[in-house]
Amino acid sequence: MQHTDWIILDTETTGFAAPIHVVELAAQRMRGWEPIGEPFRKLLNQNVDIPPDAARVHGYTREILERDGEPAAAVHAAFADYVNGLPLVAYNLDYDLEQVLKPEWARLKIAPIGSAGFCALRLAHRLLDPVPAGNCKLETLRQYYHLPERGAHSALGDVLTVADLFTQVLCLIAKQRGLDTWEKLADYAHEEWYPSRLTFGKHKGKSIHDARKNPELREWLEWLAGSTNAKSAGMGRWYLRELEKGPRDADEALFVATEDDEASPDAETHAEGIIIYVHPSLQRLRGLIATSRARLAELEAAYTSEKNHVTALHARVFQRLRRHFEERDRLRLVVSYRRTFLNTLLSEGEEEAERVRDEYNEADARTQQEYKDTEAEMESKRRLSDEEESEVKILWRKLVKLFHPDRFADDPEKQTTYTKLTEAINTAKDSGDLETLRQIADDPAGYILRQGWTAIDLGDTDELDQLQKLLHSLEAEIIAVIEATAALKESTSYELYQIIEQEPEAFDQIIAKQAEGISQEVEQLKAEAERLKEEIIELSGDEASVPG
Repeated sequence: MQHTDWIILDTETTGFAAPIHVVELAAQRMRGWEPIGEPFRKLLNQNVDIPPDAARVHGYTREILERDGEPAAAVHAAFADYVNGLPLVAYNLDYDLEQVLKPEWARLKIAPIGSAGFCALRLAHRLLDPVPAGNCKLETLRQYYHLPERGAHSALGDVLTVADLFTQVLCLIAKQRGLDTWEKLADYAHEEWYPSRLTFGKHKGKSIHDARKNPELREWLEWLAGSTNAKSAGMGRWYLRELEKGPRDADEALFVATEDDEASPDAETHAEGIIIYVHPSLQRLRGLIATSRARLAELEAAYTSEKNHVTALHARVFQRLRRHFEERDRLRLVVSYRRTFLNTLLSEGEEEAERVRDEYNEADARTQQEYKDTEAEMESKRRLSDEEESEVKILWRKLVKLFHPDRFADDPEKQTTYTKLTEAINTAKDSGDLETLRQIADDPAGYILRQGWTAIDLGDTDELDQLQKLLHSLEAEIIAVIEATAALKESTSYELYQIIEQEPEAFDQIIAKQAEGISQEVEQLKAEAERLKEEIIELSGDEASVPG
């Protein structure tokens, strides 16, 4: 394997509707498990419009590509020189090669470039099975295994992340399984294979190896093998053959260690930052739990910091545009209730229409109070200082040790305390309430006592089953934070925050543009509100009856 050259590639395109055009093509030559030389990356000017949905993902517009892109034929010729006939690997090979590149080469009358290697996504699914990160989305694995941030949703960024995944994670497991040549690795990726944890049906989430002790699961697998659907039957037969091979190591998983880990000295370390957990035991579980807690603390601290930045920016925007927001929302309410009043007057008469006016007065009062409450809340929002952000990291290292979601399942009173404690932590996190986080982190038992809640033991148990549940819960929580962070970074609010970070002077320009847009909507609402008012007066003859 170490002497074999091959290519990782990725594309960004105009979307999934044919004809699919490549707008960015990137690749990295690999020798064995390591990248060699500079990566390949080109933008392509295909002289086509870029659908808005695709542009929102990768950021390329027709104008950008006409300015920075190169002719497609020239890019593919340069790509052919870079590939030099080597096998091609992609994180979704069927899409990038079969659905995108081959049709484009045929359309441009270009000879096929390189040769089909294997799908890196399929290989990752099999090597990592059961996937501790919950799924094999590239960005999820990048964050779970603490790989460098290369730039998601760009072909070059994804190529480099796949290279990192091979170098720092997949190669360790492949070597452990004797996949020491290109041929063995490619065959392994191509072989028939299905996830060990079922992804559908009444036994969803269970390991097929549980069927050795679970007759009901075994019977279900035999039923699946006898299905009239060829694909389902093939899956069932494959699972039954796996069971015939005998027991396998349970709960095999891959974890990332961080510099703050307290991992067990008995954990099998294969490279810096990577621990492969094979044989469950009390000591190893404790080490893996410490590893997972350290990772969760790091992710929570990073998310808290990013969320605080966005929230602080929200507060600035609200303070500058409050008058505009309030006027727009008042008029929206007026228009909505005048329409309802008018429809009710025509269909149900004056008495029911008067009820609508009363409902408007109540809704208007609620809206005014909500703005007052929001103003009071926003006045307390501010960006954390560098010292406070450093403290957040320390606090989360303490707070994640309180994570025991399944520990109190059999005791309703203690479960209630744990739920309230978790809610207090989450509320403090979301509102940037460092003082509450400090109180809980420094003395959780004292905090619980001061709230008058039932006391609970927040230390770890010695029961193997409980520790395994805790480990699985930590894995799930890690994924939840990763996904929340990804959702935050894909939001328009985060995009605005990034713009202001890079160009602070742009804030006033953005505010002015938003104010202009709201003012235009206000004028339209005023006109509609006035039109509705005149119609109501014409029908009822009573101006006083008009809502608003």
